[in-house]
Amino acid sequence: MSLKCGIIGLPNVGKSTIFNALSRCTAPVASYPFTTIQPNVGIVPVPDKRLKQIASLTHHKKITPATIEFVDMAGLVDGASRGEGLGNQFLANIRSVDVLIHVIRCFKNDNVTHVYPSMDTERDIGVINTELILADLQVLERRIAKVKRQSKSGAKQELVVYEKLHHGLSRGLWASLIDLEPEEKRLLRELFLLTSKPVIYVYNVDENGLQNKIYSEAAEKVSKATNAPWVAICGDVESEIREFREEEQLEFLLSLGLRESGLDKLVKMAYQLLGLVTFYTIVGTELRAWPILAGTSALTCAGKVHSDMERGFIKTEVIAFDDFMKVGSMAKARAEGLIRLEGRDYIVQDGDILHFRFNL
Repeated sequence: MSLKCGIIGLPNVGKSTIFNALSRCTAPVASYPFTTIQPNVGIVPVPDKRLKQIASLTHHKKITPATIEFVDMAGLVDGASRGEGLGNQFLANIRSVDVLIHVIRCFKNDNVTHVYPSMDTERDIGVINTELILADLQVLERRIAKVKRQSKSGAKQELVVYEKLHHGLSRGLWASLIDLEPEEKRLLRELFLLTSKPVIYVYNVDENGLQNKIYSEAAEKVSKATNAPWVAICGDVESEIREFREEEQLEFLLSLGLRESGLDKLVKMAYQLLGLVTFYTIVGTELRAWPILAGTSALTCAGKVHSDMERGFIKTEVIAFDDFMKVGSMAKARAEGLIRLEGRDYIVQDGDILHFRFNL
């Protein structure tokens, strides 16, 4: 599956700077609002130590990591749900993403125009959240009016769920935080509400803020209220990290008192937020990581690799990552009985190395 993350926030909070650092793209960055009009798209590899460890033993020349797609969107302003700014276009674009990356400005720069004269992270988050909630309320009001005109079987149940969601949103709750029964959650998914999407808050700080962590108290408060993870990122530092060779990056991070870049944390966080796990295949000259939803069957994984494998599926050979690392090769793993055969209903586990047997 392709994981798609939408980078959102007020204008001029550093969305495009963070997008460029993530994707090594060159989206326009300027000191005035609405530099980004059409969304910019970048594909980012998922940091994966296991993939490197497997490669160190197999010596494969072609190594393909799992990836995440990041989409840099236009800034959202107060009134976007009524079409202000680029609101209508923004709200249409955001419905197609899986995870929201909400960037909040936590730095002062007199050369960069801000939509408000003062810096207030809770206010800025509130503006965006309010507009998303208002947009969802409009969707629900149209659905409620439509259901009330119908007499079909099940309409009453739909109406109960829609009104429950409307009541929660009207109180300022995200749809994802409204208590629903399993069957009611199915109806929620069919609505594609903006506030049903998982969100990660990104506090865009300068280097001083990164060291002093002046944002952390406000970040923890918002995170607790929204049940959403957060990470602090300094766009300038992240851009600088990308200029170093891989072996030099850790040394640079350690000099700043960090063990991992903010962007690597963000990518992993987005990957985990949707409940994704990774399996690996070794085919010919290629070692590859594949992202799947936790709970996916071997048959479905075979189809992800190639449709022929799914159609002609017989069995899959499975070895756990830890077992493979202990022996260091497939030949030794086979000799020691560490490779097992599993059928189509086997639930693939995070870190499994798979070899599919199939008929053409």
